[in-house]
Amino acid sequence: MSSNNLYSLGLEDHDRLNNELGGGIPRGSIVLVEGDYGAGKSAMSQRFSYGLCETDHSVTLLSTELTVRGFIDQMHSLSYNVEEHLLDERLLFLHADVDTGHKLSAPGAPDDEDDGSQRKELLNRLMNADAMWEADVVVIDTFDAILRNDPTFEALVRQNEERQAALEIISFFRDLVSQGKVVVLTVDPSTVDEEAIGPFRAIADVFMELQMVEVGNDVRRNISVKRFAGMGEQVGDTIGYSVRADAGIVIESRSVA
Repeated sequence: MSSNNLYSLGLEDHDRLNNELGGGIPRGSIVLVEGDYGAGKSAMSQRFSYGLCETDHSVTLLSTELTVRGFIDQMHSLSYNVEEHLLDERLLFLHADVDTGHKLSAPGAPDDEDDGSQRKELLNRLMNADAMWEADVVVIDTFDAILRNDPTFEALVRQNEERQAALEIISFFRDLVSQGKVVVLTVDPSTVDEEAIGPFRAIADVFMELQMVEVGNDVRRNISVKRFAGMGEQVGDTIGYSVRADAGIVIESRSVA
């Protein structure tokens, strides 16, 4: 595949992630990154975002966990110096305050009255936050937190209609990727019902599972590539990696079955 059809993850002199993934993420794709708590989903989304900015792609990163200060501190700890990208508006960082339910901090989202307790319809606010979807790549870390804290989605789950709700969200994402954009979703599968996450797995153009395997006293991490449509060079089934302070994502020269 031509490099014009790939969004390079860059940082070839820093790690081998871009090469291991065949030269980048295909344009116009939905990327699903699954992993349990502690598997490295946030670090991977931060690595994707920084590398994409380094290769002159515009990125929106929406975090359900980190504030702006926490994000910058976290990026510094991984040696991903993002200040220039933030100042140049190549990177737009947003914090989704889903735990308190007070707001989704996304520019362009409609204002809500402060009722002090009512949780907002987060998915509607997300889809109406026009400014966040202007970037080449939109990363949502973690998407399951938005699903779990959206009262409308919750009501559909109680009625066993979560699959229909998921399909409506997927339709919105499909409209975006038809414009050549990339949507990256990180999900902890242990926090959402199989019927809710199943449709996202089925339609993802790129589906990766972050795994943790205990080997003696050591915990080893793998990227298990379940699907990679539109790949450039060959992509391996299993990629060993670690997350290191002052280095970020590091590709390991081993794999665990």
